[in-house]
Amino acid sequence: MSDLAAQIEQYIPSLRRYAWALLRDEHAADDLVQDCLERAVGRWHLRRRDGNLRAWLFAIMHNQFISGRRRQKRRGAPIALDELSTEPAAVADPEVALSFRDLLAGLEDLAEEQRAVVLLVGVEDLSYEEAARALGVPIGTVMSRLSRGRERLRRYMAGERSVMLRRVK
Repeated sequence: MSDLAAQIEQYIPSLRRYAWALLRDEHAADDLVQDCLERAVGRWHLRRRDGNLRAWLFAIMHNQFISGRRRQKRRGAPIALDELSTEPAAVADPEVALSFRDLLAGLEDLAEEQRAVVLLVGVEDLSYEEAARALGVPIGTVMSRLSRGRERLRRYMAGERSVMLRRVK
């Protein structure tokens, strides 16, 4: 069991960052990480020995997140008694703090699929292949979502906050 803990423990900070970026709630992020680790330990015998452990853990977390979103849609949004927003430690430079706030808002504005790829590749430094495995999509899809997500973030940060509509045939 200690070998299992040693293998997984190094990825916990990355999992926590990704969970917080997805949920923007420290307690919900901790719950998501705990659920992810619980599932990983419970299904340890099912993982591929030659597979990438990091990508496997992120895949579990992403699937847990998606399942939670679907469950939340079915049940409806919970009503919070007190609106607490968790933000990183205060930044000395007000411009940096405002840019950081805008960046978080821009990430929130991205489509869920784009946000997941931007966070996995840009923040957690997963390769395109690892991100594709974690999300269960082809590498080309990861590259496309990343490109569109980055472009949308660039536009958002440049002040173009207009609604981007997509044409559906």
